[in-house]
Amino acid sequence: MRLPFCDHHISAFLNDYAKSSKPLDLALSEYLRTHKSIGAHDRRTIGETLYGMVRWESLIDHFCSTGHPLDRLATYREISIEECRSDTSIPEPVRYGVNAFLYHRLRSVYGPEKAKEIALTLNTQAPTTIRVNLLKTTREALLESWKEKFAMSPCEKSEAGIQFQKREPLFALPEFKAGLFEVQDEGSQLVAALVQPKPGDHVLDYCSGSGGKTLAFAHQMQGKGQIYLYDNRPWILQEARKRLNRAGIQNVQFVLPKKKVNWVLADVPCSGTGTLRRNPDAKWKIDAPMIDRLVVQQREIVKDALEHMLPNGHFVYATCSILPEENEKQVEYFIKTHGLTLVCEPLSLLPQEGGMDGFFAAVFKKETLI
Repeated sequence: MRLPFCDHHISAFLNDYAKSSKPLDLALSEYLRTHKSIGAHDRRTIGETLYGMVRWESLIDHFCSTGHPLDRLATYREISIEECRSDTSIPEPVRYGVNAFLYHRLRSVYGPEKAKEIALTLNTQAPTTIRVNLLKTTREALLESWKEKFAMSPCEKSEAGIQFQKREPLFALPEFKAGLFEVQDEGSQLVAALVQPKPGDHVLDYCSGSGGKTLAFAHQMQGKGQIYLYDNRPWILQEARKRLNRAGIQNVQFVLPKKKVNWVLADVPCSGTGTLRRNPDAKWKIDAPMIDRLVVQQREIVKDALEHMLPNGHFVYATCSILPEENEKQVEYFIKTHGLTLVCEPLSLLPQEGGMDGFFAAVFKKETLI
């Protein structure tokens, strides 16, 4: 029997994905790129179904005894997630869609009701949010330009953010190609806003990734001073170079600074527990040994990053985690170990349904003796 078109591709992808170690988003992008005959509507159906199946993997496991993709797809379509939430015969981590370690850790930190709320939020679709490039335009100008085209609203907390009510083909827009905006979660924008360099300052974006935070704070420098981007992944720095060129940011170098700088940002590798809506496959890999390894890695990165900070400089530590081991407990460690003091209360954001992702950030300066 010939399978329906989308079911065929869902099954084929799941067969390939089971043998792959690639993240879901990368694996799906590669699959769709090699199957150009799949139209836009079917691509969306396939993508939404696959993300749903990965989000609710443990619930499918509970009801489906086979690993065959078509059996799992049928189970996913048959079960009522709403009914399962109130079925006490199903273990709580399973019916709330997270692994047992993460669920019990959330419950320990936030209490049973908040843990349930967070877990369910992590199984919703994250909104599409952009950050306006204030070097080239204003939020008001883009809102006015798009008011007849898109359903959208200004972000409540980020002065440069716009949130869309549904997914839109943003990367095809001429405004994107002209560097007038970048896609960036509102929470990530708020983290970047903690870096507040003056024109003429020197800033190091350590663990820069593709430059998202630099893109968000660079306008404050008005093209004066220098920004240094460092990451141990050369390919991702190439992506950062493209994005910065598109945004019109020229005062950047992709090397470690030879002299100490005014600001150091370390957006460190973490569990990603605050952004699991976007990376649902990652939640099934989180366990205690992973967190322990990350804590050690984060401390090593911060130690190295602080070597580049001026005595009167500022250091910003950031994660997209909602676990205290990677956040508040690390702050305590940095204060004790490196003689740092907090400049202000840390920023702690939990993922919100229909809103921003979860992030943590703290701004430090060196303790000085008088």
